[in-house]
Amino acid sequence: MAHFAELNSSNEVLRVIVISNDDVDANGGDLHTDAETFVESIVPYSTGGTAWKQTSYNHKFRKQYASQDDTYDATKNKFISPQPFASWSLNSSDDWVSPVTYPTVTDISSTFVVITWDEDNQKWLGEANSKNYEWDASGESWTEV
Repeated sequence: MAHFAELNSSNEVLRVIVISNDDVDANGGDLHTDAETFVESIVPYSTGGTAWKQTSYNHKFRKQYASQDDTYDATKNKFISPQPFASWSLNSSDDWVSPVTYPTVTDISSTFVVITWDEDNQKWLGEANSKNYEWDASGESWTEV
């Protein structure tokens, strides 16, 4: 099955639909504009919809499988996830990264650490064994708080 993302005028993904591979092949094949035109001819746009772009469930093209609220970057020909926090930026692979490197240690005393980002204080927080921790990126360790 082939998947197509409906975009609004800002190239934000509104929804993703499934189309038969046979129909895509009969209309130019994967990533062909004729396939997008075919989808447009059989599936009415939802409110605000303006275009269809094929997306890959297996991440074979256009970076990642499109999800609602992702944005299609026409210049890069890929789907980009929404920015999770104001301080995060896109790296060279177009993945969002925090200003502080993600913790390399993910367990404390053999217990998995539940890790969250604290945007206000620009740091990683962890919870394990009913205790709270802060990530010390310079020392690459957790400190109990």
